[in-house]
Amino acid sequence: MRVTPFLVGIVASLAISSGAQARDQISIVGSSTVYPFATIVAEKFGQSSGFKTPVIESTGSGGGMKLFCKGIGVEHPDITNASRAMKSKEAKLCEAANVKFQEFVVGNDGIAFSNSLYAVPNSNVNKNVRFEISIAHIAAALAHDVLVDGKIVANPLATWADVDAYVAGRMGTDPLGLPAKKVAVLVPPPTSGTRDAMGSLFMKAGWKKLGLYEGDSKNSYKKLREDGGAIEVGENDNLIIEKLAGDPTLFGVFGYSFFDQNRDKVQSSVLDGVELNFENISSYKYPGARPLFFYVKTQHVGVIPGLKEFVQEFVSEKAMSMDGYLFPAGLVPMSDADFAKQKAALANL
Repeated sequence: MRVTPFLVGIVASLAISSGAQARDQISIVGSSTVYPFATIVAEKFGQSSGFKTPVIESTGSGGGMKLFCKGIGVEHPDITNASRAMKSKEAKLCEAANVKFQEFVVGNDGIAFSNSLYAVPNSNVNKNVRFEISIAHIAAALAHDVLVDGKIVANPLATWADVDAYVAGRMGTDPLGLPAKKVAVLVPPPTSGTRDAMGSLFMKAGWKKLGLYEGDSKNSYKKLREDGGAIEVGENDNLIIEKLAGDPTLFGVFGYSFFDQNRDKVQSSVLDGVELNFENISSYKYPGARPLFFYVKTQHVGVIPGLKEFVQEFVSEKAMSMDGYLFPAGLVPMSDADFAKQKAALANL
């Protein structure tokens, strides 16, 4: 007997319906950047809705997509958060597993390139140097390979002074006078949506500024150095903050909300002459500005108790607007027109 996609869908729907009582809490996975916002909404929802507080795991955007797209049924999550849009290969995974979904935009965010506010570890004395650089400096500092004398070679730029001289030479500008301190940057893991966004907004765009997005060097930005210049850390962005506070020579890459909530410990570099702040993220002048997302498994709506109601709580003015409760947590609200589109998307659930 040939099993058609239609029959697979019927069987899967029956499976989730018959097993609905096995789980009476919403299951959410995904981005560590969206995690704080989703957690706040979940707590508000649990306190006021009559439904149980959703369970949320910070798995990273990529890890969340794998779990979300694996199938339908109570053993699979209902929502995945993401700090970048779903990739085409992830959409194909969902399609192969008969997973249907609805995309929602949470709001806007900006990727911080940050270091300790103070030069003395875990103190509040002696201000640390604040970088005012180009994304070209970040790309040159973190790439596994760079172009030197017409040849692609393993990145030899050991200090920020080396990076400064290299960028000045490539771009025909004067050096900025960056210090001769070792390059050591804490970067998100490959499962992180922030890592993906960094690859596009900092690395690829920086490569273009350096005139390297051509010929043999075109794709050299994709792989990060493995000599200690780029240090992969887990999905716990709070841990990055603590590491920066404990070592003033380190830099770190993470979302705006974590920077905004830790201004007493860290500072964000000025990139291409633009500061990381609410206005520059909202206008997308900041080169690391990006939208944040979450995806809802539509087959679970009406089966998992409170799922639709939770999404309605999240996609609401009381949560997402300038006067909403997510704004103090560092969420940069979207425009009125974009918010109207999210409200309209609720009709598809």
